[in-house]
Amino acid sequence: MINITLPDGSVRQYEKGTTAHQIALSISEGLARNVLAAEVNGEIRDASRPIENDATVKLLTWNDADGKSTFWHSSAHLMAEALEALYPGTKFGIGPAIETGFYYDVDFGDREFSSDDFKAIENKMLELAKQKETFERKAVSKQDAISYFKEKGDEYKLDLLEGLEDGKITFYTQGSFTDLCRGPHIPNTGFIKAVKLMNVAGAYWRGDESRKQLTRIYGVTFPKASELTEYLHMIEEAKKRDHRKLGKELELFAFSEKVGMGLPLWLPKGAALRERLVQFLTRAQVKMGYEQVVTPHIGHKNLYVTSGHYEKYGKDAFQPIRTPQEGEEFFLKPMNCPHHCEIYKTKPRSYKDLPLRFAEFGTVYRYEQSGELHGLTRVRGFTQDDAHLFCRPDQVKEEFKKVIDLVLYVFRSLGFDSYIAQVSLRDPDNKAKYIGSEENWLLAEAAIIEAADEKGLPTVVEYGEAAFYGPKLDFMVRDALGRKWQLGTIQVDYNLPERFELEYTGSDNLKHRPVMIHRAPFGSLERFIAVLIEHCAGKFPLWLSPEQFIILPISEKYEDYAKKVSDDLNNSDIRGLIDFRDEKIGRKIRDAEVKKIPYMLIIGEKESAEGKVSVRKHGEGDLGEMTLQEFSELIIKEVTV
Repeated sequence: MINITLPDGSVRQYEKGTTAHQIALSISEGLARNVLAAEVNGEIRDASRPIENDATVKLLTWNDADGKSTFWHSSAHLMAEALEALYPGTKFGIGPAIETGFYYDVDFGDREFSSDDFKAIENKMLELAKQKETFERKAVSKQDAISYFKEKGDEYKLDLLEGLEDGKITFYTQGSFTDLCRGPHIPNTGFIKAVKLMNVAGAYWRGDESRKQLTRIYGVTFPKASELTEYLHMIEEAKKRDHRKLGKELELFAFSEKVGMGLPLWLPKGAALRERLVQFLTRAQVKMGYEQVVTPHIGHKNLYVTSGHYEKYGKDAFQPIRTPQEGEEFFLKPMNCPHHCEIYKTKPRSYKDLPLRFAEFGTVYRYEQSGELHGLTRVRGFTQDDAHLFCRPDQVKEEFKKVIDLVLYVFRSLGFDSYIAQVSLRDPDNKAKYIGSEENWLLAEAAIIEAADEKGLPTVVEYGEAAFYGPKLDFMVRDALGRKWQLGTIQVDYNLPERFELEYTGSDNLKHRPVMIHRAPFGSLERFIAVLIEHCAGKFPLWLSPEQFIILPISEKYEDYAKKVSDDLNNSDIRGLIDFRDEKIGRKIRDAEVKKIPYMLIIGEKESAEGKVSVRKHGEGDLGEMTLQEFSELIIKEVTV
């Protein structure tokens, strides 16, 4: 017998060789019908694989991220089977699951392929799925695997086999299709009930431009047809919310080829929105004891050699700025932290001075590849809401918890209610890519884990996601469409204080090293605003909106009264404008709705005579007549943050 520990901590005994599916069946038939795979001692495996020793087992369904990933990996194999049936002689590269769905890189030879072929493939996939073909795993020797793919003439699988170790090679077969694959897979194709191929693109084999370009087919599948319908609706809604589209319509930002790719230009309305975010966070930081600092946009090469950024990122950065002085080089600032270390060193520090909290909205520059640039979410120049806290070791956890409070305050104020905190740790199998001692890393990791636990944060642990100088807590936020974004981040760093030889005099009159906490609740203003635009579909919270009202005179006869209303509201710090166009009132209302202006104040003969305004709210319609005092009170109540 073997002992199986389940996620709730309970332990059950089963015969050696029991499968995860059999374990599920012993719990309930309903659960067994929904199990797609299993996590056995941390390894994702087929639900049909025997378990030979004591193990911790988690049964994975569609509701688990690893369950979805297995489902979509199996769907890639199903698509490959359909392609092989429809287009004999097709050769296959790789077919992984991705965040939403899957793709397969395919060589069709001389055959032309386009999205016009999608429907036939989708129909074939559904036809094969109905046959409920099981995914059979088989271990094969390297020589047998080579012989199999040589016979098929598939040079891509032969290329993959070169890097695989004999004794660790497996094939998976479903129906008439066999693939080189380490798995795992769902029990059978019958779980796949809805199929949609989404896109087709070119992809060089192994990402090498000198090698053949294959056809990459993207798809997505679901266990219920209704879920596909919901997903396609979400895709359409996402297109409407695309921050690049709304940014142009709302006149927030622009890009210019002459200025350079990935370097956003903030238009007046966008700059005003951005400035309000800066003021919002600055007010919160002042209350929490932060001091504002300003550092240059460039730094001497030696600064980044000392910090370690040059060694890690120098080759991928913008090229150095060389001065007329022989051998002198500067870099566009990729990070604010080295500059803040130098501010710390401007005078001696005592244990009584700590913690010190230096904050800066600092613009940094990183040379992202042109193919990776995307609107405001991936740019080459961006402004971080950066701060660096210098504290004693005994202050680290308390300061970290205060930063968590600040991040959550930002999220609440801007309507981000769904989030999870990701504890980003070192890759235990590749510690060489990180700087600093083992002792300091263990201290930093423990501080983050304990602080998150004491604040009651929902967390997940991800290995290999730490910064090169320290572990971090990344906040993964879900927007109104359920999409996941990485926004705020907090990092504990014992290493930069070592590299910059930062010191403070302790109560024992000896010199000690401070600990550094890096934090950015927004992450970057550019990325945060992009996510905010898509989250609220351009309908910003009233306190943040570029214009809070627009006055719509019915005719030019009422323009003088419109100007008086505008002046009175502006004097009360309520922002807005007047639509002076010679258009019918219906057109003015429609245009204001498109621009997502929160309130429309309609002025005609009655309103002018009575000193009132007729109020409409964006997306809701008429609110009736109000005095200016009543409207002002409505606005003030809504903008209180």
